[in-house]
Amino acid sequence: MSATNNTQKSDTAVSQTSRSSNTADTKEYKFASWNVNGLRAVLKKDPSFTEIFETIDADIFALQETKLQEGQVDLDIPSYFQTWNYAERKGYSGTAVFSREEPLQVIRQIGSPVADNEGRVCALEFDRFWFVDVYTPNSKEQLARLDERLVWDERYRDFIAELSAQKPLITCGDFNVAHTEIDLKNPSSNHKNAGFSDEERESFTKLLDAGFTDTFRYRHPDVTGAYSWWSYRFNARKNNAGWRIDYFLVSNRIAQQITGAAILNEVYGSDHCPVELTIEL
Repeated sequence: MSATNNTQKSDTAVSQTSRSSNTADTKEYKFASWNVNGLRAVLKKDPSFTEIFETIDADIFALQETKLQEGQVDLDIPSYFQTWNYAERKGYSGTAVFSREEPLQVIRQIGSPVADNEGRVCALEFDRFWFVDVYTPNSKEQLARLDERLVWDERYRDFIAELSAQKPLITCGDFNVAHTEIDLKNPSSNHKNAGFSDEERESFTKLLDAGFTDTFRYRHPDVTGAYSWWSYRFNARKNNAGWRIDYFLVSNRIAQQITGAAILNEVYGSDHCPVELTIEL
């Protein structure tokens, strides 16, 4: 199947059932999110992306930083619909979502005056919930893109709040911020750096205050040393000198339905590792 900028269906019939839950009225969904930092490269690694995908076995699997243009990969994943969003700039940004259920509609732009042509969002509506995959702009060295980043953050906050008012919402992705000091290895030396500036952290707080729950902290409020991104330099991953910048957030009203939240740090292939959420909906 060629990757296109439309939601697609494999030849194999799509499963319309999910994991059984304790009641007949709800299903337990498993979600996964991974910044692959170039999907073509991950497809060639051992284990390959498709092997990792099958092992995780999520109902919805979201990707960020695919770095693709339309038609550059021919990715056949049976029983999943594929939704892609590409940046206009070649080899840059990009998001994708693989879902067992067919979305009712897809939104790829949030109406932001900045970064809205960079393939950063796949918002999918399903019968029971909205699912939004996001790759938040990086503020860059010396916070050169901070102002644009904060404009994006404000519009994204409004965007998902509007969707959450319609039905419960799950959003995931690389938010490019470590929210609190326990979310990175070396907070004291990073207060003025991209991803841990006061402005970015405050902006993320505003996002949560708009009606959303950080699912990992909901389940693991005091856990330290839990990171999802490591620099390629200085043996950072070997030394676990990392940052937690990949998240699943959910509408507050479904937070009590979370059954699990994990960081899959045993999965290699990118400078990020996947993160995971299970929730009854």
